Amino acid sequence: MIEIIFEAHGTTFDNEAHLASGHNDVALSPKGIQQSKEMGERYKNDHFDAIFCSDLQRSYKSAEIGFGNKWPIIKDARLRECNYGDFTQKSGDMVAREKPNRINKSFPNGESYTQTTARMKSFLGDLLKNYDGKRVMIIGHRATQWGLDNLIKRSVA
Repeated sequence: MIEIIFEAHGTTFDNEAHLASGHNDVALSPKGIQQSKEMGERYKNDHFDAIFCSDLQRSYKSAEIGFGNKWPIIKDARLRECNYGDFTQKSGDMVAREKPNRINKSFPNGESYTQTTARMKSFLGDLLKNYDGKRVMIIGHRATQWGLDNLIKRSVA
């Protein structure tokens, strides 16, 4: 068994412009930098065996700003946001309306949420092999969280 603490990455410039980033490697905004510092403060008396994040800067910079080198920070591309393909950097409202149609069917030139969940399943399998009995944090995206929730609910049911 692994104890997983999930945190979302800090606010980005795309978030503030109401754009859906997907795999676009957008930077944290000043607000996101502040949120990352606050996250580090919230957990300053905790212990983690590792912090996992995607290889997109909004995720790993949130970890680096929040925790520095206090614990190992491990980037893993399987923790990325959904690839919105042709919908990348389109209106967040437009992408939100499209999401229910993209559970099993990929975004044009992107991926489906079933595919993002498969990435999470692969990640969790490796996590269990290497971190059984440990406490970890995952700093991720909405697709990371949804995949995690879906897989945990399925395993409990």
